[in-house]
Formats: sequence, C-alpha cells, structure tokens
Amino acid sequence: MATITWIKGGRLIDPKSKQDEIADLFIRDGKIATKPDSTELADATIIDATGLVVAPGLVDLHVHFRVPGQTHKETILSGTSAAAAGGYTSVVCMPNTSPNADNPGTIKQIQAAIRREALVNVFPTGCITKATEGESLSPTGSLSKEGIVAISEGGRCVQNNSLMRRAVQYAHMFNIPVIDHCEDYSLTEGGVMNEGFISTKLGLRGMPREAEEIIVSRNIILSSHSGAHIHLQHISSKNAIDIIRRAKARGINITAEATPHHLALNDSELETFDPNFKMRPPLRTEEDRLAILDAMEDGTIDCIATGHAPHTDYEKDVELDNAPFGIIGLETALSITLEQFYHSKRLSLLGTLALMTYRPSDVLNLGKGALEIGKNADVMIFDPNEEWTPRNKEFHSKSSNSPWIGRTLKGRVKKTLVNGKLVFDNGEIVGEPLPY
Repeated sequence: MATITWIKGGRLIDPKSKQDEIADLFIRDGKIATKPDSTELADATIIDATGLVVAPGLVDLHVHFRVPGQTHKETILSGTSAAAAGGYTSVVCMPNTSPNADNPGTIKQIQAAIRREALVNVFPTGCITKATEGESLSPTGSLSKEGIVAISEGGRCVQNNSLMRRAVQYAHMFNIPVIDHCEDYSLTEGGVMNEGFISTKLGLRGMPREAEEIIVSRNIILSSHSGAHIHLQHISSKNAIDIIRRAKARGINITAEATPHHLALNDSELETFDPNFKMRPPLRTEEDRLAILDAMEDGTIDCIATGHAPHTDYEKDVELDNAPFGIIGLETALSITLEQFYHSKRLSLLGTLALMTYRPSDVLNLGKGALEIGKNADVMIFDPNEEWTPRNKEFHSKSSNSPWIGRTLKGRVKKTLVNGKLVFDNGEIVGEPLPY
C-alpha cells in the first residue's frame, strides 16, 4: 500500500511553475503526487502547514564539507544536518579536501561517506588540477565516470592561463561544467580584506577588486572560444558584474553566484577586527553590495550559494591576519536572503525563492528545486516572519564561525523533507541517512 503524506493548508510556492497559492501538497512513496483518493487520504500522514510557506527544498552549489581529512571541522552528517536545518535538500560539495578529490579513488571515498551519512542530496565535484596546485590537470574523464557534477579548485584558482584553457576545453568534451573561484593571487598576496578606505584606515593589507575582475574576464574569454560552461563563484565586485552582464548579452556560456554575506554586509564590518567577517573574496564596499542586489534582480547573477566554509573556534579565534578565510552559512542563508529581497520589497517571495531553488539547480542541471509531479519530494516548510537569533552552540554544523551570531534574523525553517521523509522538524534532526 502506498505511503501518503498530506501537507495541508500552506502557502504553496513553486518558483519554477510560478505557483503561489494556498493549496495542499501530496506525497506518494516519496514523490510529488496528485491528490489521492479518499481511501488513501484516510491513512495519510498529515502535516499542518497553516500560516506557513511550503516550497521546494533549497539548492546550494557551493559548500565545503571537509570530507575526507578535515572532519574536526565538518562531516557529511554534520554538514547535511546544517543543510536540512537551513531548508536545503541538495548541495554541491567542493573538492579541496585532504587528500584532494583529484582522482577516482577519493571520489569513491566521498561517495561512500555520502551513502553512510547524508541526510540530503549531496553532489560531489572533482579538482581541475592535481592537488589543486595548478600545475597539471586532473583526469576529468575518469572523475566524470564516478559521478561528479563539475570540476573546481574549491577555494583556489588556476593561475596559469594556458593550463586553464586546456582544462575548460577538456571539460567541455565531457560536458562537465567548470566552477571557478576568481582571484589573481599576484594582487591579493598577504591581503585580509577589501582594498579601500576602510583597509587604509585600519592599517590592514587589502585585496583589490581587480583580482576578481581579471580572472572573471579571463574565464569569459576562455568560454567564448571553447563554448565551455564556466560558473563564476561568489561574485563580489561591481565591475565584475558589469563584465558578466556584457558577456551574457553576447550569449557567452557563463553563469554566476553570490553569497548571502556579500548581499548583506560590507567592508565596514571589519572595523571590529572580528575574524568571522574575514572571507575570500572579501566583503567589499556598500556600492559593490548594492550592485550585487541589482544583478540578482536582473539575472546577471544567476543564484545564491552559501560558500559554507566551516572552521573550528580555535582556528578562527586568533588575530585577523592569522585567521583562515570563510564562514558557515547554510543555517542562516534563507533568513538573510529574505531580508535582502522579500522583506525589503525588492522581490516577491516567489522571486526570492527562485534564487535558491530551481535557478541554482538549472546551473548544473541537477533536476532539483521544483515541485513537479513524479519527482522526488524535496520540500521546505518555513515561516517567513518568525524572528530568531543564532547562538554559538546551537548550530547543527560542527563549526560556528558565523557573523550572524547574536543578531536577530527574520524567517525560519520549520520542517525539511527529503524524498518525502521528514529529516528536520522544528529545530531537531529527525531523519536518517538517505538510502542510496
């Protein structure tokens, strides 16, 4: 007999189909379904969503789960717990692990960890170059056979343009997208924050926008000649956005993402010298921040990705110069995005959720982020108006390096279902690893 879940009375929003109405959602054996007959409904598990929003589970193209090799920072279990708590049902994990995911054996190891521990859908990527050292190419063809969805250097960037040219040509042969962190190291060496008035005032070495803009331009040129799909990570510069906008107008096969922290914060936050505001690329100026918001609205930037980068307290709790770059973001991303777009009235709720559901999914053709009949029931239920305050010891991630600790946020996930099964329920992880 079929297993039926009946999500009743919620505001059902599916950005891909443009649905936004008070309606019920039905799940049959883990799949989105049409309304069952009365006999089946009599035995259904009922979830009352009155006063809440029912939407596709969120999709994140950029997380670091630190497996293998850095499980003191995060594991597949803790990372996917954080994802579920944030309403994410599908994530793409970066390959800069220890050892790096630059060979089929390491990909198999990651896949095995996913099978054992993952509470949400996890899609692995492989390295562009061996050990992310930027000197020789990884075997993209062999990696693709193990199920990677893209190649990337994680938080690093190939500096050798000839090598990167061959990498994107090779990836294009296998129809594998290239995901790139855009940074010219010769301009950022020793930097800790955006180069500008604030860095000069604080006496801190800056990282100029040109470091991002040069590599964005490089990648656009390579894509224009090869036809390869290059996805540009965590765009932070107003000028880089202008370059991307012009390239898209020419039909070049590029996509781009921005993070919640670059949407909401600027470089003035570094005046506290708090290492939880140290990230790469750095927080830029208010002008850059507003340009990112505009680019999200007009489609120049395709989607939001968290860049979830866990570090331990003892690693972050040092002088700013010595602290590692990066913050966690899975559990706060929805609230920050709602604040910047929905509550500020820049976008409708449907338009805001599009940035975190089907649009990121479409970038890598993951087939997620929509409530389509017959597809796996990956669902988020949330209250867009509930206020809450992140606390240091309350994150489901192993790490708590977040700039939002102690700040009041608006919008909170109540339940997350993956393949029709409840995995997160009002603050608690209740699910088990997915049956792969």
